[in-house]
Amino acid sequence: MANHSSSYPILCASFNQDTSYFAIGTRDGFKVFDSETGTLRYERAIGGFIIVEMLFSSSLLAIVGAGEQPSLSPRRLCLFNTTTGAALRELNFLTSVLAIRLNRKRLVVVLQEKTYIYDLNSLSILDTIDTVPNSKGLCAFSPSLDGCFLALPASTTRGSVLVYNVMELHSHCEIDAHRSPLAAIVFSPNGMYIATASEQGTIIRVHLISEATKQSYSFRRGAYPSTIFSLSFGPSTQFPDVLVATSSSGSVHAFSLGLGMNQRSRRSSSFFGSIIPDSVNDVLDPAHHVLHNVVPAGVKSYAVIRKVDRVPGTSISESVAYRATVSIITHSGSFQEYTLIINQKNESSWRLERRFDLLTAISDNIISS
Repeated sequence: MANHSSSYPILCASFNQDTSYFAIGTRDGFKVFDSETGTLRYERAIGGFIIVEMLFSSSLLAIVGAGEQPSLSPRRLCLFNTTTGAALRELNFLTSVLAIRLNRKRLVVVLQEKTYIYDLNSLSILDTIDTVPNSKGLCAFSPSLDGCFLALPASTTRGSVLVYNVMELHSHCEIDAHRSPLAAIVFSPNGMYIATASEQGTIIRVHLISEATKQSYSFRRGAYPSTIFSLSFGPSTQFPDVLVATSSSGSVHAFSLGLGMNQRSRRSSSFFGSIIPDSVNDVLDPAHHVLHNVVPAGVKSYAVIRKVDRVPGTSISESVAYRATVSIITHSGSFQEYTLIINQKNESSWRLERRFDLLTAISDNIISS
């Protein structure tokens, strides 16, 4: 998540594809942390960076400078090796690079009106997508090679999404998700779902990619507009999919997809479900779990669900009770991690596990190649 014109010390923050590491860009350089331990594993103080993206747990970083010095132009993408401390390759563009996504086969570079698809190994260009003006560099990418999709805004006036198959190099579909322009989009790690939020920020919608024109879930984040800063799915395949969102309200919202579907089915078959509007039903949706006032309102934040597992002591035959590990980075410089526990009755609790300052962390050792 980049923040190109921020007054905050952190200009961008991103987790790698399996959330085992995360990286931040500051006005002084960039840092890479181990997500499990919070250890600072690598840092480089050579100027400001607005994009720092890592390839899984490798030594490869894709970085873009903030333009505060000529050698760190925002129009230059550098593939950087943390083991050698040297640039492997540079790509220069006519306009600023707004976002980068990558997996083991593809490199995606998002500009304001064009998106380039490269073969990561040869860096040969495979395709160029002409897009609507996308000044925020809004995009989503599923790193799975089996369901490797890229999502980009398809309209500047509505919340339409272009879904593109990055491995087969063709458009997959277009989803008309919201009436207002998009503010956030994300794929589940396996490429099965796509979640979207508009600039209104009140409704979050989820579509199943295999039936992309059909809406699978709709969650109401709140009754009042709010800027959605991030959306992220959990990695679980054994439990109900969990989606987490951060916004300018300063709260973190978690949504359980499986529980949401079951609840809507029960409501629609009940007397009250038939007379209460969906917008009101969504407010009462028990699949929605909120952690209030995590950060001061308005401070940019980025949250991911690193792990989802079963709560010890619950049997497989019982209604699933599970816990999710939610990590939060704020652009003011803090890292926070919570455990969200959801019991068999769909009651939830949040527990703070750790918190530390990203800007004062001292480097331990370089990550492995």
